[in-house]
Amino acid sequence: MRNIAVILAGGIGSRVGGETPKQLLPLADGRSILEHSIDAFEASPCIDEIAVVMHPDHISFLQKLCNSNHWQKLTKIIPGGAERWESSYNAIKAFTSSSPLHEGIECSILLHDAARPFVSRRIIADVCQALETHEAVTVAVPVTDTLYRTEDNQVQEIPDRKTFMRAQTPQAFHLSTIAEAFQKMVASISLPLSSPLHGGTERGIPTDDVAVLKSYSPGTPIFIVPGEETNKKITYPEDIK
Repeated sequence: MRNIAVILAGGIGSRVGGETPKQLLPLADGRSILEHSIDAFEASPCIDEIAVVMHPDHISFLQKLCNSNHWQKLTKIIPGGAERWESSYNAIKAFTSSSPLHEGIECSILLHDAARPFVSRRIIADVCQALETHEAVTVAVPVTDTLYRTEDNQVQEIPDRKTFMRAQTPQAFHLSTIAEAFQKMVASISLPLSSPLHGGTERGIPTDDVAVLKSYSPGTPIFIVPGEETNKKITYPEDIK
């Protein structure tokens, strides 16, 4: 099965601060977070193709990165949407329209946060292997801290942490499976895609791609590949140090 990695880099990274999106900030070696994320999938022998979903204002910057790097697998730069789900959907549509699904040939899509530049070759390989027997695969690590369910800044409940895991990426799917789930979600949204859509979580829109599948194709099992603590998401300025 053909495996396509999609790097989701459409966000503005406001929690890091500054005018530059966090995925374009440099790490200790001087190369950007985004470059490291692309490198990880470029180096993986089980990845056949790479696309990057980029905020329209920064596509020219990405094109400069492409010129200064020698990525052989990066074939598409896709404009991002106003929210994460729109960025994922833009990528899904781009590959659904260009893939041979209509000929009955399936491929898979791995959706990965650009802000997770340290994803390991082992994780990518395990996800690709799992896709051979599962329609949907996610990456997660066990919760080690005590969890509180709160209300009005007070502890209401302490759930059993053994039943919880922290989600990571990539989140991967057979393309036809996740395309169908997104199409169902879009059909349920009253506003057209061309309209600005804000406050997605308040409107009940799932916050990641696994949540879309779970909400709109609840009968599809989602296999979990063990993640790693090093596969962290860069969110705050101290995460870069």
